[in-house]
Amino acid sequence: MTRAWVPKPRKTAGGGRTGAQELPPRQNPEPGSLTPPPAMNGSLRPGASSWRRAATMVLAAGWARPGPAAPSPPPPPAEGFRLLLLQRSESQGFLPGAHVFPGGVLDKADHSADWLRLFAPHHGPPRFGLGPPLSRPASFPGLPDPADEDGAALPNDVASRICAIREAFEEAGVLLLRPRDALPTAAEPARALAPPPGLDAWRDRVRRDPRHFLSLCAHLDCTPDIWALHDWGGWLTPFTRSGGRRFNTAFFLCCLREPPPVYPDLTEVVSCQWSSPSETTESFISKKMWLAPPQFYEIRRLGNFASLSDLHKFCLDGALEEMERWLPITFLTADAMLQLLPGDELYLEDSDFVENVMSTEKKTGEIMKEGKTFHRMVLHSRHVYSVHVTVQSKHKHVYPKTYIVSQSHL
Repeated sequence: MTRAWVPKPRKTAGGGRTGAQELPPRQNPEPGSLTPPPAMNGSLRPGASSWRRAATMVLAAGWARPGPAAPSPPPPPAEGFRLLLLQRSESQGFLPGAHVFPGGVLDKADHSADWLRLFAPHHGPPRFGLGPPLSRPASFPGLPDPADEDGAALPNDVASRICAIREAFEEAGVLLLRPRDALPTAAEPARALAPPPGLDAWRDRVRRDPRHFLSLCAHLDCTPDIWALHDWGGWLTPFTRSGGRRFNTAFFLCCLREPPPVYPDLTEVVSCQWSSPSETTESFISKKMWLAPPQFYEIRRLGNFASLSDLHKFCLDGALEEMERWLPITFLTADAMLQLLPGDELYLEDSDFVENVMSTEKKTGEIMKEGKTFHRMVLHSRHVYSVHVTVQSKHKHVYPKTYIVSQSHL
């Protein structure tokens, strides 16, 4: 049986109320209303230890127009850049077959004090040349605190970047490293390092033991290019069913001057492609690829930028005043699933939603007609998502424009 929840009514500017009304105690709900969940033992709520910290890197590469004598590669995208998407193996337990950005779970090796020697003498604690930290939002009730781990040699800002760079190497053979004696020049997009001789052997070692990534960097006399990764946001896995894996994932964005060669590991990743936001959307709705909701949201968000230089400038300008870290709230309707995000009029920061979903017998169209303030995704089916955004970011983030699939896809 699906658990449901009654959103507490909120006052509007005119003194009215939005959202479903609370039901009187022990009253049977009328059809179509939202019903409260049974009481939940607070000990079932996931603690900090049950959320796995992870990091993802969105790689955006410039795409030059070919010269008249050049062979005929794919035409340049409308946006002027393409994103690296990796297709996960169908044998993977998490998001099998999905197209994703490079990334994975943090390992203790990413926090290792051994990195201090490699970053020296140019960079060291507390910020390793990353500049002042962005303020972090308060945790959603019941969620792990995003603060740095006690006793860790590296702050999460650094360790998460090392993790994302390591995973890009493991999955795609992309080495985002910088020679130790080369100081970062964030004013220009980055370049990936050519893969080392014995790429597959190195990847096997790193996959078996992430500490070998530090050995590889030391062997090449390089450091992970953490300065090329810009804070982009964070996603926490929403509750959809009991026993599902839950991740607290930092998203970073990296602009590259040109797309580097990609070598899928053929174990976790079976194929790859460089695809612009518009091309990716078309591939998704035509069922040529499948995207999880956060990836689709980010693809639509990146579609706001007309060129790589615009995207890179946005990152360099320090436009973000605070990192937005989102836990979507799942809302089941009679014909679809909604993922509610902060700012939406139905979104409530209530710890019960960490392990519960909302539900209603109403159809999605009815729910949409009843509201005005939206920050939500509507998942009509596996390849049909809509994005509805009428809110503005409080922290200068760029949100996706409202995107509604054509009727023919419904």
